[in-house]
Amino acid sequence: MMWIASIIGALMIGTALRDVFHTLWHPGGFGSLTRLIFTGVWRATKLIGRKDSTTTIAGPLGLLATLGVWTTLLVCGFGLLYWPHMPSGFNFGSSLTPLTSSDLWASLYLSVVALTTLGLGDIQPDTALLRLLVPMEALFGFLLLTAGISWILQLYPALIRRRALARRLTTMAEHRTAAIIEGAEASVAVQYLEGVRGDLASAEIDLMQYGESYYFREVVSAVSLAASLAHVPELVEAGLRSSSAEVRNAARMLNSGLDELLALLRRDFLGDVGDQHHTLAAFARDHQQPFVD
Repeated sequence: MMWIASIIGALMIGTALRDVFHTLWHPGGFGSLTRLIFTGVWRATKLIGRKDSTTTIAGPLGLLATLGVWTTLLVCGFGLLYWPHMPSGFNFGSSLTPLTSSDLWASLYLSVVALTTLGLGDIQPDTALLRLLVPMEALFGFLLLTAGISWILQLYPALIRRRALARRLTTMAEHRTAAIIEGAEASVAVQYLEGVRGDLASAEIDLMQYGESYYFREVVSAVSLAASLAHVPELVEAGLRSSSAEVRNAARMLNSGLDELLALLRRDFLGDVGDQHHTLAAFARDHQQPFVD
């Protein structure tokens, strides 16, 4: 029974560490457990709440839930590793009775104290293996804290870049930039198209690295990429109608960049929803944003 507990504990720790690595440090980002949590929170908030309130906190809730699951897995995993060694492997403080303070709850209590680096000292390891294991858990706790802070600090700049792109596309649509591109001087039109192409590439890379950013929904359509991305085909079509070969080439490059971003959305979030037009519509619908056909 105790060996089974130790094996389960080791698997829980391995699951947590693997998910932390793939979510925060792997170039592809987004561990399988984290993806499951964010997807579940996203769907739950869409089902139970109004679109302008509950769904906007799906992203922050997903962050908190993921950090909570990682912490729980580490606490329970190390607790199960300590449990078989209770009470013989530990020294207990004078206020504790070993026989009545050495059950699973005491193991979990020790695990919480170690992971949070509180160091209360009322239960201390007494064997070489445990003297290595308890500080190791404290190290994992410190790494989890710093990783969580770094995660937030890295994620929100990506969201800012995405919202800035959405605002730029919305403003260009409001001022009929597509018409300007079609008849403007080649250098001006190319500058418009290449600027949007560069921002789309940044949005694609951010979504690759921080897949969880997809589940942050904006209420205001003007700063929502799901709502404003539909303006890009207008810019492409205007560029393709230009008499300048340079502008037409820039338009084709922009269209290619849009296709790459939409392919990522289909592969990781939306599924096989169809061509460019249908993917744009599905993206807007999933974020509960209007779609202008």
